[in-house]
Formats: sequence, C-alpha cells, structure tokens
Amino acid sequence: MLRAALAGAAVTMGLAACDGGGSYATVVDKIKGTGTVVVGTKWDQPSLGLRTGKGDPEGFDVDVARYIVNRLSGGSPVKITWRESPSSTREALLQNGTVDMIVASYSITKSRLPKVTFGGPYIIVPQDTMVRADDTSIRKVGDLRGKRICLAEGSNSYRRIVDPPPDGKLDLPAKLVPASNYSDCVRKLAANQLDAVSTENLALAGFVLNDPGKFRLLNDPITDEKWGVGLKKGDTKTCEAVNQAIIEMWRDGTTTRLLHKWFGRADIKLPSALPRPEGCP
Repeated sequence: MLRAALAGAAVTMGLAACDGGGSYATVVDKIKGTGTVVVGTKWDQPSLGLRTGKGDPEGFDVDVARYIVNRLSGGSPVKITWRESPSSTREALLQNGTVDMIVASYSITKSRLPKVTFGGPYIIVPQDTMVRADDTSIRKVGDLRGKRICLAEGSNSYRRIVDPPPDGKLDLPAKLVPASNYSDCVRKLAANQLDAVSTENLALAGFVLNDPGKFRLLNDPITDEKWGVGLKKGDTKTCEAVNQAIIEMWRDGTTTRLLHKWFGRADIKLPSALPRPEGCP
C-alpha cells in the first residue's frame, strides 16, 4: 500500500507546473490554482500563429487557445505565457513540461496518440496543396507526380502524397525537399527550390493572404485532418474540460467569428460544424 501511495505521489509530482507555481495533477487544476498557464503555438504561420517583434503571437489558433483557457478558468483572469512549439518538438515540449498545452495546427493521428492526450478536435481541416501562382504545370494533386515536395520537419503531411495507404493516400513518386518548418517551405517554394507545399488548407491560406499574388491553392483536398489541443499524456480531466469549452466555442458563434476574422478573405470553404469529440482515454 505504501509503495502504491508513493507511486501515485510520483505521478502527481511529475505533472509539476511549468512556471514553478506549485505542483498540480492536471492543467485545469494549475489554471484554477495559480491563474497561470503555458501555451504552445506556432510563431511562423500567418493567420494561425505568427509572432512579429516582441509581442504575443497572433492568429486563429492563438485566439482559440485564449478562449479555451478562459473557459477552463471559469472566467477568472489567467496569465498566459506563450511558447513557440514547432512541429518537430511538440511531443517533447509536452512530455518534459515546457508547455501545459499546445494549440498549433496539431493533427490528431494514431501515431501521436500513445504520446499525447488530445482534447477536441476543435476543427476539421482538409489537406490541400500550394504552388507558385505562375506555375501552370500543377492544377490538381495528380500533377504532383515527380515534382519537388516540401518535407517540413516533424510534420506528416507529405506522407499523404508519397506513401500508400493506410499511412498515406496517393502513393505518388516525388522528390522530397527537407525544410525546418512550413515558413521555410514557403521560402523555398518562392525561390523555386521546390514545386509544392502540402498541408492543411488554413495553414496554406495564411501564407497566400500574407503575400497576395505569389501563391495559389489547388483546392483539391487530399484528406481531412482533425486539429486537437495537445496535453500531456494521461491528463483526462483537462481533456474533458477542453472538450466542453470547444462545444461552447462553436455554440456561441466564436469559432465561426474567428474563422471569418482570420480567413474570411481566403478563397476556401471554411469549416461550419462542431466536430465529434475523439474522447479522452
């Protein structure tokens, strides 16, 4: 019995608050107990999560995170510390306690479920492809055969094109060009160092809006991706609270308002319905 008690205490201590504000078993307990939280977002993706200068990041995911945190606190003020969370480090940042939650175009996939507890999804987004506006050789995804496609570190989007099912989709031969993140992909696309960048259409639409006339979307969806709120593995209590916050975010019209705020000028069909929750194992 003593051994079991010590083991339970070790688990609780392992979920210590990231900012030294004490030890809490769950993120929702930390928010209510300290009025603080550390949230991971992208800092290099226009309209989703972009940080310019020394201020807070801005974008759809940032606003979604603020809404969810406010709901988890019951409306009490919370100090949010923002941390950049690139695709390649998201699991590690959660596991080592650098961040409490991640809202960063984080697709819920089978390969991630053993490492991450996901709240949501808060939105379902089709994967699309972006090319240079003047490249007339690529009109549909089938035209990507033999082309140079970006491989963003830590992202699985490229697999939908080059791998066969079940992990992939199209099984097209292509040359993969490595990049550190999606903003690096876009820089290489503009410099003609690759031919296409493929990931969720909201992420791509942000780049199109940020640099009008330079890029275009194929509007030829490959798969639907479920974006979730990443939490440390096993934080079921916070996961359930996040799911309730997402329901309220759709019910009160906030999600629709934020989508139009950040992507209303994009030539894409915006999500319009609350996704079915994945559950909190």
